[in-house]
Amino acid sequence: MLRLPPCSYLRPGSVDEAAELLAEHGETAMLVAGGTDLVPKMKRGQMEPELLIGLGHLAELRAVTETEEGGFEIGAGVTLAAVSGSPRLAAAYPAYTRAAALVSSPALRNVGTIGGNLCVDTRCNYYDMSFEWRQACGFCMKKDGDICRVAPASKRCRAIASSDTAPAAIALGASVVLAGPGGRRREVPVDDLYRDDGQYFLAMAADEIVQSLRLPPAGSWGSAYVKVRRRGTIDFPLAGVAVALRRSGLLVEDCRIVLTAVGSRPFDVSPAAGPLLGRELTAEVLAGADDLLAEVANEAAKVAKPLDNADLHYVWRKQMTRRAVEQAIVEAASCLPAPGGPA
Repeated sequence: MLRLPPCSYLRPGSVDEAAELLAEHGETAMLVAGGTDLVPKMKRGQMEPELLIGLGHLAELRAVTETEEGGFEIGAGVTLAAVSGSPRLAAAYPAYTRAAALVSSPALRNVGTIGGNLCVDTRCNYYDMSFEWRQACGFCMKKDGDICRVAPASKRCRAIASSDTAPAAIALGASVVLAGPGGRRREVPVDDLYRDDGQYFLAMAADEIVQSLRLPPAGSWGSAYVKVRRRGTIDFPLAGVAVALRRSGLLVEDCRIVLTAVGSRPFDVSPAAGPLLGRELTAEVLAGADDLLAEVANEAAKVAKPLDNADLHYVWRKQMTRRAVEQAIVEAASCLPAPGGPA
């Protein structure tokens, strides 16, 4: 049985106090809310904090409020189950609530948080193993070693992004509020949270905390998220695609496509949607009667260069990325408001 190693735990009274503690203790401290990713990795020796700073009890991180502009602000401590079960959020942001509903299993969604999923660790077959396995195989660059076991010639870690909700948030144009010591706050697009580096994948400062997610007004956008995985529950994505479509009359005015699990960060490949713009998404187009969706999917999938760092064969994962793009476009089109209806 893997056991949790000894560590200290602090229970701050506010987000500001938590940020101060994080700044004070530096690399020896880590934040914990749901703990669905952190706790197993502590047991496997992948993460070794001496101090845990608890966030799960903070009421200010568990609020869901409608903004004056008509969007929503969701506290980082709101559970994935609460988001996926919200009729108001599902009506406005089907891609985001669907992504939240597809994370892991019901038990983990009941405690896992939206902030935790945005910041969830990258993964790799050579990293997500017990300490003894990694020691026998030879440690990797991401933890305790100096070489990427997937691509030994690589100068960076090739572990892959594993958040389901991040691509949906990016496709919807969402931003996050980051809290730092001294009461500092800044708002950045979700896309700016990530680097294309499996080891140093978060671009936020080490003393910052994700306080909330801000989703803009849904307007005339329809959206969808499609996840490819071996099993229908629990598993991380082997490929994930979020699509957001906006229509003007009967014609597509804008389209955003974001991929996950095909690199060390989510990739915005929206330029691939160019052939869709100005086109009417007829039943024939959505049924694949012409090559339009295939053309978009092939272009979008070019950035996907899977390696042998996740479940199933990387060639199959590349093919499924194309299929998932097509499926996500079709599903997003089905969520579009009726032409001439309220924005």
